[in-house]
Amino acid sequence: MQLKTFWLITLIFVTGSLSAAEQATLSAELEPLRSYIGKTWRGLLSQPGQPEMIDISRWERALNGTAIKISHSVNQGEYGGETMLFYDKKQQSLVYYYFTTAGFYTHGTMSVDKKTQTLTAEETVENNAKGITKVRSSSKLSENTLTTTAEYLQQGKWVAGHSAVYKTAPDAQVVFK
Repeated sequence: MQLKTFWLITLIFVTGSLSAAEQATLSAELEPLRSYIGKTWRGLLSQPGQPEMIDISRWERALNGTAIKISHSVNQGEYGGETMLFYDKKQQSLVYYYFTTAGFYTHGTMSVDKKTQTLTAEETVENNAKGITKVRSSSKLSENTLTTTAEYLQQGKWVAGHSAVYKTAPDAQVVFK
C-alpha cells in the first residue's frame, strides 16, 4: 500500500511539474511578447471628440503557447473585445483576429521591434458602422507602462484614432455584460 502511495505522489508531482513547465513555454515567434503575458493593464483611453474612458486589458498565453489571447473591456463592459495573436507560417508574420461586442471584427499583422519594445500593427476592419476600414497602431512597453496610439482609415481618409497610457493593474478585471 505504501508503494502505491509513493508512486501516486510521484506521478502527481511529475505531472504537476510538467504542467508548470508546459505553461511557461511560448513559441519562438511569440517570445518577444512574453513581458506582456500574465498581466492586466488599466489605461485611460482617449479619442478625438469623445470623453475619456477606462480600458482594462488582460494578456494570456493560449493554445499551449502557440498563441496569445488578449481580452479587454471599456468602461466596465460598455464595449469589449478579444484578440487571438499567433504566428502564421505561410505569411511569415505575427497575425491576429480581433472580435468585438460592437459586431465588427478586424484581422491584421503585427511586428515587434525587440530593441525598442515597440509593436506595430496594421489591420483591416470588417463591418464597422462608422465607416472605418483600416487601422494602423503602435504600442511601446517600458517598465510597467504601455503606451498606444492609432489612426483610422475612415471614409477614405486617415484620421487620428485612439491613444492610451496603461499601467499594470493586477486587481483590475475585464468585464463583459
